[in-house]
Amino acid sequence: MSELRIRGLQKSFDGHPVLHGIDLSVERGTLLALLGPSGSGKTTLLRVLCGFEHADGGSVEIDGRLVTGKNLHVPSEQRRIGYVPQEGALFPHLSVADNIVFGLPRAQRRARHRVAELLELVGLPANFGERAPQQLSGGQQQRVALARALAPSPTLVMLDEPFSSLDAALRLETRQAVASALAATGATAVLVTHDQSEALSLGHEVAVLWQGKLIQKATPETLYRRPVTRELASFVGEAVLLPGVVEHDRVTCELGDLPLCAPLGNGAVDVMVRPEQIRLLRADETIANGTAAHDAVVLDIVFQGQDAGVALQLQSAARTVVRARVPGYLTPQPGERVRFAVDGDVTAYRRD
Repeated sequence: MSELRIRGLQKSFDGHPVLHGIDLSVERGTLLALLGPSGSGKTTLLRVLCGFEHADGGSVEIDGRLVTGKNLHVPSEQRRIGYVPQEGALFPHLSVADNIVFGLPRAQRRARHRVAELLELVGLPANFGERAPQQLSGGQQQRVALARALAPSPTLVMLDEPFSSLDAALRLETRQAVASALAATGATAVLVTHDQSEALSLGHEVAVLWQGKLIQKATPETLYRRPVTRELASFVGEAVLLPGVVEHDRVTCELGDLPLCAPLGNGAVDVMVRPEQIRLLRADETIANGTAAHDAVVLDIVFQGQDAGVALQLQSAARTVVRARVPGYLTPQPGERVRFAVDGDVTAYRRD
């Protein structure tokens, strides 16, 4: 598989800029999750990379070959890109096997080249090749779409929100099957998604588009723990944001004196704490690291099975409300008085 290099990519529609000078690299064998809210430019970037749209400026290289540049636009069919659309888009009049080999040369189509191998790769039995797409579940159809994309041995695989139409259980199962298939082939892949958990769980790296600009590219852990803006912190999971003051690489706010995950000069900041860092304490529990304990009242809960969101009102003069995330079996009741402390270091953002 190949590497992808994007430099200064620009695209507008009717004079309205959608992509603002995107610079992005994807190394060989990497699954990059391209994350962003609706309208951020994700689908436009995918369509330009695939050759479905012409860029207004910048360049795209796939494995050292320039496919988009000044006065250059290599057609999509010559870019050797495998494409998995949102709904699978299988041909209903063709069998599963014929769908998989559809893009191959005629001799390979007749021989149903690698059909059994590709079905096994995506976690489906070989006898599914004789079925019609309508006889498969949504998740199975998405796996066939991936097999079809992999059949021509593409240099790059693009996945356009391929799990968005599936229910929760099927989405998880299909994600795992697709990730395993891509890993088995050593594929270089770009997954376009607006689902934060999907991006964090599948991507080796995550790149975030925001209003047509690439604002951060990082490992999932770094993106979650150290997002570069307040807005991104609230987009990638839940965030508790409180005013504070930094002195000597620690920050003081209403949740106490907390360590910072990265050095920041002294001054006024907004402190970002993840809800799962707000840990409820047992009645007899002491805190070894010197972090302050706080008294609070449970205002409400949002129970989600494996965990729960808990709104806590601090019993201080400010009456600050923060949201914690606790295991489902430890969910307190509204009105209950609890103690909590903050676990781990936090991120801070300078105040304008």
